[in-house]
Parts: sequence; structure tokens; C-alpha cells
Amino acid sequence: MLTLDNSTEEVTTGGDASDSGQTWAASPVDRGGLNEATSHGPRSTSSISSGSSRQSLDGGCSSSGLRATLPPTGPGKLMEELAGQFHHGVAVGRINPSVVATTSDSSSFRSHVGTPRLRRTPGAAGTHPAQTPLTDHTATSCSSATTPSAASVIVAVVEGRGLARGEIGMASLNLKCPELVLCQFADTGTYAKVITKIHILVPLEILMPDTASEKGKGTKLFKLITENFPCVAFTAIQRKYFNERKGLEYIQQLCAPEFGTVLMEVQAKYYCLAAAAALLKYLEFIQNSVYAAKSLKVSFKGSEQTTMIDSASATNLELVVNNRDHRSEHSLLGVLNHTKTPGGARRLRSNILEPLVDVDTINIRLDAVHELLQDEDLFFGLKNAIGHFLDIDQLLSVLVQIPKQETVQVAEAKITHVIQLKHTLDLVPRLRMVLKNCNTALLKAYSTSLEDTRFDLILEQIKTVINDDTTYLKGSLNMRTQKCYAVRPNVNEFLDIARRAYTEIVDDIAGLVNQMGEKYGFPMRTSFSTARGFFIQMKLEGVVLPGGNLPPEFIKVSKLKNNYGFTTADLMKMNDRCDEALREIFHISYVVICQLLSTVHEHIHCLYKLSDAVSMLDMLLSLANACTISDYVRPEFTDTLAIKQGRHPILERMAGQQPVSNNSYISEGSNFVIITGPNMSGKSTYLKQVALCQIMAQIGSFVPADYASFRVADQIFTRIGVDDDFETNSSTFMLEMKEISYIIHNASDRSLIIIDELGRGTGAEEGIGLCHSVCEFLLGLKAFTLFATHFLELCQLESLYPNVENQHMEVQHTRSVDTDDESVVYTYLLSRGCSEERHYGLRAAEMTALPSSLIQEAKIIASNVSQQLLAKHHSDPETQRQRAVYHLATRLLQAARNSRLDPDSLRMYLKGLRKQYEAELQAAGQPESMDTEEE
Repeated sequence: MLTLDNSTEEVTTGGDASDSGQTWAASPVDRGGLNEATSHGPRSTSSISSGSSRQSLDGGCSSSGLRATLPPTGPGKLMEELAGQFHHGVAVGRINPSVVATTSDSSSFRSHVGTPRLRRTPGAAGTHPAQTPLTDHTATSCSSATTPSAASVIVAVVEGRGLARGEIGMASLNLKCPELVLCQFADTGTYAKVITKIHILVPLEILMPDTASEKGKGTKLFKLITENFPCVAFTAIQRKYFNERKGLEYIQQLCAPEFGTVLMEVQAKYYCLAAAAALLKYLEFIQNSVYAAKSLKVSFKGSEQTTMIDSASATNLELVVNNRDHRSEHSLLGVLNHTKTPGGARRLRSNILEPLVDVDTINIRLDAVHELLQDEDLFFGLKNAIGHFLDIDQLLSVLVQIPKQETVQVAEAKITHVIQLKHTLDLVPRLRMVLKNCNTALLKAYSTSLEDTRFDLILEQIKTVINDDTTYLKGSLNMRTQKCYAVRPNVNEFLDIARRAYTEIVDDIAGLVNQMGEKYGFPMRTSFSTARGFFIQMKLEGVVLPGGNLPPEFIKVSKLKNNYGFTTADLMKMNDRCDEALREIFHISYVVICQLLSTVHEHIHCLYKLSDAVSMLDMLLSLANACTISDYVRPEFTDTLAIKQGRHPILERMAGQQPVSNNSYISEGSNFVIITGPNMSGKSTYLKQVALCQIMAQIGSFVPADYASFRVADQIFTRIGVDDDFETNSSTFMLEMKEISYIIHNASDRSLIIIDELGRGTGAEEGIGLCHSVCEFLLGLKAFTLFATHFLELCQLESLYPNVENQHMEVQHTRSVDTDDESVVYTYLLSRGCSEERHYGLRAAEMTALPSSLIQEAKIIASNVSQQLLAKHHSDPETQRQRAVYHLATRLLQAARNSRLDPDSLRMYLKGLRKQYEAELQAAGQPESMDTEEE
């Protein structure tokens, strides 16, 4: 049973308590209590690790390589070229069908039937020993967004009831980063937004009201969360703690002044305030510490500020984790991640999963990346300056917490944090100097934010107490020495006495070891480890021990080859005295440092600016670094998706040779592209490539192409098939239906929809019927849709709808001179029109061990069926005429909106449009109708 006494009922703000002993009032959210914090935890102990190892610039970049590739002409010319000349052949970025996983194994995100069994969480253990503010919680997550570091985010979720059902409030706080993020939004019955947001957060623990999970009568949201996150601890908290009035009080007391405007945003957002109240109360309990007054960064994030990518799509596109090997860097994050700091890596990952939708913000980022590529001094100077920073978010998190108990561990940790703070602030002047002469708006803004005088003010105050030469060092003994002598001499008389005692003991230990060495004639030296303290090490080369053993006074002997480690009874006693002296030093230093921090606390919030600047600069450097390794171009944003010679970003990094490139063109006039072609011809790779380039453009990255224009997508949906994986193709029909249902219920006119195989899990007639009806529904939207299929019957949609375009993957047939055997060569080229290939499933079967007689019989039967079923359907002349008029109108509209051509070039383009229109009319058997005179 988890109970809180009155002492923890206080909302403590840096020593001042309010509402002491007061019972929290019930709110419109509901009443309840935290007395029964039931925890539902993992049924599986398997952990999923994922790596996105960083790559250095070395080996991929020379100083001459820092050049941005910019489009030589405006978007109009290249788009027109792509629209008019697409039929010349488009290559698909694919080299080996087995290189990029195309399987849709979404088991991490799909239903796990049943509720996880009960598990005690750290919060359910009754009383807690004092901890350093970073708790020792660790967990793994089954999320698509898994990162190499352990999960450290706690999320509180509450849903409205009655008429407010579907209104969701969320609050999340990373134990390693003092930012409280609030969300409130209306969700559909599938709760897609909630599940997606939780996947992105990779939570350690999820908090919900106990009324949502009452004795087997759990709400739909509760069931979905426990099914989708079976590896995450779930804690039910009595509903009275989800109190929006208390949440608003918490935020008023804890929010740093710089972020005070958030109060205006959230004061009427009752559900996210209720979630914040429960989350902060629970954190106070499990952390055994409280946040200092006016110390937290609080932000409100609506669901409309970023592109929504659901968790299944994140997996299908391998945005942050490679599907085949979770430790592989072959994901979009792995390709772009050249960050030097943990904050930069977190920011890049967050942006990939939630790309921007504001074109101005994206272009400001692109300007900054361009400047970094053009200015080598800025690029390398910034890279060197950023690389020395520690995790500022984590440092801030511990600096703004006030422990409820003072222990040696707390004291030692606090000294370390002040040393890290000094180390961080010492780096600011160098970063200022690097950014001094930058030109773009974003870099100038960060340069201005670093001019904040509070950085120097805090550093000066720290230097009045901390030695100038104290710095953060790696190595346990080095850091122990730094902590021991961090505080200046003559600041505290008792501290100076304790340090003299410590120095004498360390000298005595060195003397003892020398005496032992002389006594036995062994080459002994003093060593130190955190676990053993001071001990003796020696390496015996050509020395024979008397009797083959060490003298009996040497105890706790460890041996590795010729290296011995051991101690003696006297040395162990000296270690105890040493530890006692250290405890005294740390205790007195802690008192001095607490006094220092109390004066610094009011200025500490400038570190939020520094954290934001360092993480954003690190991410921009990472994006620029990716451009130096591959030939990327700056994207533009229009109402058309046009990519010239685009490449698959992950495949390009994996392949030993340059992958085949391709063109893509989707506009409002032809917004539905049907792609056909044989198995393994490159359809899936091409579809993923378009989606990945769209995401790269919307995070402010350059893209792998010769030219790229995009329409900003508010949502990206994928339905990726498994046609190349014969072993897992069973029982996928229900999954297909769930995924396509999700797309139909959530797609908008600004969405990008990728569908790779639909209806393959059922009979041909039902499959074609489903595909046809789904296509007709999506054709009613202005969303950009790429639809790959093996059902050639769907190609007839082009004759019915003017905004449908058929494209296919080309293959070549070669015949061996010696054996007269025919073989297929995959070109991975995308061309206009419907695929002429027939019975390519039988060709795939020929690659297996099926008997040739069986395959021959199958070919005969398939040929007979084809003759009966595949009658040619031609559209009537009137339909073709209407199609020609529609295409002309949409291209004229696009030219009016986006063309930057000079008058002569525009006249030439319009003449080309007229000729194309006349040719289409002639093909339809209509008289030419554009006899206007040329001007």
C-alpha cells in the first residue's frame, strides 16, 4: 500500500511550504486517493536495444567538401521538366532486395491481449532512502522510438468522462531534463494521437487514474495503452490527485519566469493541468526531493504544430530503429546523427518523429545549415566548441531539485554538479566567439541569447568559492581529487583541517606501499578504484615468487596474467580513515556549496537558454555534416512534390556503390500515383524513399537529390506490405484492414499517404474490390497518395479519374545463348504506364525449389485465365478530352502559383503545354481547339 503522510501533502517551493496538512479539494476531474498505487509492469524481460552510433566528420569531409548544393534555377523550370519528361525513365534507389527490410512486423505496436501482471514500482515500496536526484529507475521499452539510453520519462495521462470523453490531457517530465511538457487535444476512438505521443516519449512509467483501470473494467484508452506498451510500468493513482486547481498552483510556483507565458496557454486546459498535478506529486514522492521554486521549464504543445507520424509508420520507415538489427545505425536517425552532445541527439530524434509544419521555421533552419556549409571556420569552430559540453539538461535537472535528506551521497553528487556547472559556464565565451560573425537569423538569435550577462555573473559567484583550476575530469581518482579540493582554501577553517588530515592519510598510504615494496623487493605501485579504494598493484615480469605465492599479509588478491592487485590489513584501515576524512570534507563542502547555490539559484534559469542553444546548434551541425558525406540539395516548399534524381538516404549509406536514383512528381492535378511491377523490382524502396525525403525536408535537412520541392504534409501515413517475405505473409489481412481504417479515418487534404500492397491477405476478387473502394475514397481527398499494387485491374482507374497516374517498375528479359533460359534483370527504373509484366509471381516461384513440371502447369492455367479475364478496356474519346482539359488547367494553375521563370522562358513553357494539349486531343480523336495566335 502506498500512503503519503501530511508532510508530503505540502507543495514545497524551495523551503517555503504552502497548504501544509491541507486536504486537496475535489475538482471537476473527480475525487479519489493515492492510497492504492497499483503498478502493472512488464510480462517480458526481453529488452530491445537500438544503436544510432555517431559518425565523425573525419574520413567523410575535407575542407573543400563543405559546399552546399543549391538549385541552379527556380522551382518552376525543374518542376515543369519533371512533369513533362517523366516518361523518359526514372530509376529507383535499390541495389539488393534484401538490403532494406520491407517486412511489416509491427508486433511492437500491435495488440498484446490481456493486461500485464502486477508489479511493484519504485513508487510502491513504502519509504524511500535518500537518493541523488536522478533516481535509479531504469527500464526498457518496446517502442518504435527506442534509443540507446535507458528510458527516463514519466507520463501522466487522463481522459475526460461523459460528454468530454476523447479529450485527453497529458503531462510528461524527463528525470534527466527539468522540462514539464503539457499536452491537451481531442482524439478519435482509436486514440491514435495518444499512442503516437507516448511512443515518441519512450516512457519509463505511465500514470493514469485508478478509475480508468478499475478491477477489470478498464477504459478503452487504458486497454490500448497496456496492449501497446507491455514493457512499460503502469501505475494507477487515485483520481483526486488529478486535480487541475492543484496543477495550476504547481505551475505558478515552479515555472521559471522566462516561461511564464505558458500560464496563459494552460489556465483553461483542465485535463493537462490535472495530469501535471498527479505527475509532480508522484515525482516528489519517488524522487524524495522537490523542485526549487521558479526553476522548471514548462511548455505546452498542441497536436497541430508538428507532422503526425504514427508509430507503425515510424517502424515501417525505419526512422529511429532498423527493423532487422536494432543496434544498427541503418535508420534515418543513424544516417543524420553526427551529434556531439546527448541534448543534440535527443533533439534530432524528436524532430525526426515529429517534423515541423511551419514553412518559415523550416526555411530559417535551412538557412542556418546552408551558412554552416558555406563557412568552414564557423563549421569547424562550432563543432569543436559544442563537443566539450556535458548534458546540460541533466545538470539542470539536478541543480533545480532540493533533496529532502542530506547524506554523503547527496553531498558528493552536489559537489560534482557544481564542478560540472563551472565546466559548462567556462565554455560559453568560446561559443560566443565562434558565433560572433554569423549571418543567418537563427544563428544570430542564439548568439544574442548567449550574450546574457547571467552566465558571467554565475561564473564569477562560483569562482569566489570554487578554485579556478577545478574542472570536470574523467577517471574516479581524478574526480575524487577535484571534489576534495574544489572549495577554495580559507573559505571554511574546518574544511582546511579536514583536507590536511586527508592529505596526510594519502601520503601515509603512499609511504606504506613504498615500504612494502622495499621490504619484499617487488615493483609495487598505489592504485585506486571506486569499489576498493586505494590498493596495491604490481606487474611481475621475470620475477619468481618465493614458493610460488605472495606473502600471507597480502589479502584480497586478484590476478590477471602477470598483474596482481591486493591489499593489506593496515592499508584497509587507512582506507577507512581516508573515507572518514572524505565524508567530513564532503559534508563541509556541501554546506558551503549549498550557500553558493542559494545565491546562484535566482540566475540559474539562463542555463535553459544555453541548453536550447547547444542542442539546436548540435543538431544543425549534424545535418550539415550529413551533407558533407553525401551529395544533398536544399529543398524548396511549394504545392508540388517534385524530386529530380532522388536517392534512398538509408540505402545510399548502406550500399557499397551509389544506388540508382529516380524522379518523383506529384501535384494537385495528379495526386494519386498507382505503381505496378514485379516482386523485388523496387516498389517498396521507392515508396519509402519519397516519405523519408519528405521527413528530411520538414526537419530542416537537405535531401539526397539534384533538386527537391515538397508540399508540407500535416500527417504521414504508411501501409507497408510484406509481399517479399513468404514466411510471414500469413494472417496479415486483419492488420491490413486496421491500418487502412486508421488512414481513412485520419487522413486530410495535406497528408502524404504511402500504401504498399493492400488486399493481398484475402481472395483476388475481394482484394481488388477493397483496393478499388479504398482508392476511390482517397481520390476524394487532395492528399498525395502513392499506391503500389500487384492488382493490374486498378490501372483502369486512370481512365476514370483525371488525377490518377499509372507508373511501373521496368524489368528487362535476357535469354542465355547457351541454355536458351530466360532471366529477368531488374532495372529499378520507374516509367509511366501500367506494367506489361504478367505472371511474375510464377517467376518468383521459379527461384524456389518447386518442381519445374508444377510451375509449367501453373503457367498454362494462368495463361488461360488471363485470356478470359484481362480484356483491354479503353476509355471513350470524351473522357480522354476531359482528361486533357483537366491536365492543362492544373498545370496552368501550378505555373501561376509557383513559376519564377522570366517572360521568354514562360512563353516557351506555355507553348509546350499547348502542344501537349493538342497532342492529347488528337489521340482522343478530337479536333485541335487551340488556334490562338502567338504573341
